[in-house]
Amino acid sequence: MPSPTATGVTLGARDVTIRYDAVVAVDAVHVDLEPGRVTALVGPNGSGKSTLLRGMSRLHRLAGGHVELGDVPDVAALSPREFARRVTLLAQSRPTPAGISVRDAVELGRHPHRSAWRGRDAAGPAAVQRALELTGTADLADVPVDTLSGGQVQRVWFASALAQDTGVLLLDEPTNHLDLRYQVEVLELVRALADDHGVTVGVVLHDLNHAAAVADRVVVLAAGRVVADGPPASALDPDLLTAVYDIEITVDVDAATGEVDVRTPRQRVRRTVAR
Repeated sequence: MPSPTATGVTLGARDVTIRYDAVVAVDAVHVDLEPGRVTALVGPNGSGKSTLLRGMSRLHRLAGGHVELGDVPDVAALSPREFARRVTLLAQSRPTPAGISVRDAVELGRHPHRSAWRGRDAAGPAAVQRALELTGTADLADVPVDTLSGGQVQRVWFASALAQDTGVLLLDEPTNHLDLRYQVEVLELVRALADDHGVTVGVVLHDLNHAAAVADRVVVLAAGRVVADGPPASALDPDLLTAVYDIEITVDVDAATGEVDVRTPRQRVRRTVAR
């Protein structure tokens, strides 16, 4: 895979609190996303995982705490353009633009790198082509985005995020709408960006087995607080997960490979469907 030009740095939340009016969505969270490592944020709906990711990307105003980026003690000091040259967020949902091609949509990721005066971006064409190829969308380059399926559009936005070519990549449910093949390919690409190129990756995932497979660290959130943070085999504790998700969860760890298998009771699902 062609190497990104940006270098990964640590992105750290320091006692970050985020509110929706009087409701505390993220409560004094302290977490580091580190270079060359994939950190998965997991938890039930409403646990604060997506809100935390958006707060670390400056899309949500912080009610308390701050976010550090490498040697920058508070990202609030950076201009929006400078921040976007260092950190990419692939949001959970984005509007599908009408009347533009896939290539045009991917090129939107290059906006922070264009000259403010002349719009020049010498590295742009190569970055866009690389992103198209990595996401399997090169053959769709001239197709209007608004004619694509939901899964294809998701891959286009992932390509746009890769084209932004930053050292920190934040992904909010990047496998959403994708079929099984592309789910696996996206997770493999995320792993390769961290392993081979030192990119800092923070990813929100609903599938606990995806988190166990792709992540170096898993951060479990519940009610806006971090309740576990560590390697998958320790953070994905069955008793903790059962309490957090309010459903019986078992976890098997292969002693030889360290692989983690998270399971919910299939018999209960069968009985529910049968009714």
